[in-house]
Amino acid sequence: MEALSSSLSLRQGICNGGSVSVFGFSPKSLSFPARDPKRRGFGVTRASVLVEKETQEAKTSFLVIGTRGSPLALAQAYETRDKLKARHPELAEEGAIEIKIIKTTGDKILTQPLADIGGKGLFTKEIDEALINGEIDIAVHSMKDVPTYLPEKTILPCNLQREDVRDAFISKTASSLADLPVGSIIGTASLRRKSQILHGYPSLS
Repeated sequence: MEALSSSLSLRQGICNGGSVSVFGFSPKSLSFPARDPKRRGFGVTRASVLVEKETQEAKTSFLVIGTRGSPLALAQAYETRDKLKARHPELAEEGAIEIKIIKTTGDKILTQPLADIGGKGLFTKEIDEALINGEIDIAVHSMKDVPTYLPEKTILPCNLQREDVRDAFISKTASSLADLPVGSIIGTASLRRKSQILHGYPSLS
């Protein structure tokens, strides 16, 4: 399994004056675009002063992080949340940050290789749309899933520190790819890994 860095995507204008701190913004310099109050409450400078909806019963989180529901995606989203809390104490209050799971096209298609489908942003499109529509404040993606060109009205201000980038080889008998007999079949979900394996070990498939 490959450990990957993740990225934060924010709506354009969320950072004032281009000032981006370690995780993309500082609450003291936030400049949120206007939101539709029917969808979510307006951002405030203190999480303890959460804005209530028109019913004045349900309170809204200060920040909503959008992510896929896979173990890797959730690990990156929770790491993002924890680092935000550590850097900005006002975000450490209970309920200040909500993590919202969004199912993407790539999550829904389970019967055919994604490479056969084509298209851009199979694991990011729905999350980016939620970001643009104001349903979430921050999108957390694995960089391997981010298209070359970002959607309009979004920016990529920062990345988490990259973890170990090595892939893991798992076999019942062999200790490495070199130990596999000719014609052995390797299972992988990555075209990049497939190309690298076949380049180094053309006798495998």
